[in-house]
Amino acid sequence: MSINYLIDAMSKWRASRIKNLSLYYFYKTNRYISKISFVIKKNLLPLFANQRTMSIEKATTDKQQRMARYAKAMGHPVRMYVLELLSKQSCCYSGDLSQDLPIAKSTLSQHLKELRDAGLIQGEIESPRIRYCLNKENWKEAQLLFKEFLGL
Repeated sequence: MSINYLIDAMSKWRASRIKNLSLYYFYKTNRYISKISFVIKKNLLPLFANQRTMSIEKATTDKQQRMARYAKAMGHPVRMYVLELLSKQSCCYSGDLSQDLPIAKSTLSQHLKELRDAGLIQGEIESPRIRYCLNKENWKEAQLLFKEFLGL
């Protein structure tokens, strides 16, 4: 064996050893970083999220929150169509609405659920159909809130 061969072999061994060590320390460091980020996400972020949510709730009044909820419920043309239809007639069945509108029954169901959650409509189950009517009290409240907001 020549001396050059031994030097070459030693340098290759060192390079592989250094490479393995650097990978080991990279893995170990990365593991600690992921542990630290997990601890931060688990313990600290909820504290900041709660402070932000609490400050929004303190900054807005109950009236503003109700108006925002009504506005969200009325924020789609299909929901506006349903509200307009129900304001013209006393009640309507969900099957009749699905025949009038060119949307899937599941989509209509989600729109009705959003209106119901906001309190603008109420549904009564009359098997096998559901009868929907305007919730007159909340509908009048929404009208008054928006008139007041718009200065009408």
